Amino acid sequence: MSARDIAAVLSEALPYIQRYAGKTVVIKYGGNAMESDELKNSFARDVTLLKAVGVTPVVVHGGGPQIGNMLKRLNIDSQFVHGIRITDASTMDVVQMVLGGLVNKEIVTLINNNGGRAIGVTGKDGRFIRAQRLKKTTMDLKTQKSIDMGQVGEVDSIDTDIITMLHDSDFIPVIAPIGVDDTGASFNINADLVAGHLARALMAEKLLLLTNTAGLLDNDGKLINRLNSLQAAELINNGTIYGGMLPKIQCALDAVRSGVAAAHIIDGRVPHAVLLELLTDRGVGTLIFGDDV
Repeated sequence: MSARDIAAVLSEALPYIQRYAGKTVVIKYGGNAMESDELKNSFARDVTLLKAVGVTPVVVHGGGPQIGNMLKRLNIDSQFVHGIRITDASTMDVVQMVLGGLVNKEIVTLINNNGGRAIGVTGKDGRFIRAQRLKKTTMDLKTQKSIDMGQVGEVDSIDTDIITMLHDSDFIPVIAPIGVDDTGASFNINADLVAGHLARALMAEKLLLLTNTAGLLDNDGKLINRLNSLQAAELINNGTIYGGMLPKIQCALDAVRSGVAAAHIIDGRVPHAVLLELLTDRGVGTLIFGDDV
């Protein structure tokens, strides 16, 4: 890339940097973006650069494959219902070890090694993510059998004081999606859901959900670059949005309906996907915004 090309890239980024300076961006980090050294380091550099230019990033991470690998090593069976891992007491111990320890600290180290200042927390720290047990029923219309998912949780409330404290001290929060109830019991919570709730609680400017696809695709496999919440609801109803994309889109919809300016489903397989989505004219995914925009 020539000096002229580099100058053009920086010039293109300027209005976006000015727009997001002082604003909070919540980023759910997971999937393929966590699996290669190149993508790991590009993500860490993206987050560090955002912080350096005045944006306030908050990272929420997943770790399903890493949990699965550790369970295999420990000869603990994994059982799933509608894509959700049943989390008994033994599995919850592994979830806390992997998410709150191995994965969280790896991300913190990556950001710190790339010039940032990151601190890792789980929702148990200061009990800032209050959770309740999730109940799930089968899709069998004949039985509607209730299934005990164990220590799988959903967000009850979020206390943002600890995040604000880290922001005020110029740290980047890296959050493992583990919640706690009033008795101190721990719960494994979907990272997309935690990111969405956190974006709403912080009144974030943006919610970014990294995934393993180019974004939201139509029935012909073409990328849908942008849509409002009414259009997204229609695509859910007609079956265009289904499977693993459904909870991500629902999370994005809940966020924009609750005051978050916009949500993005972006391709985590693309190096520097976060910067490309936020600081360029093109982007690398699907933008979801409110009906009044």
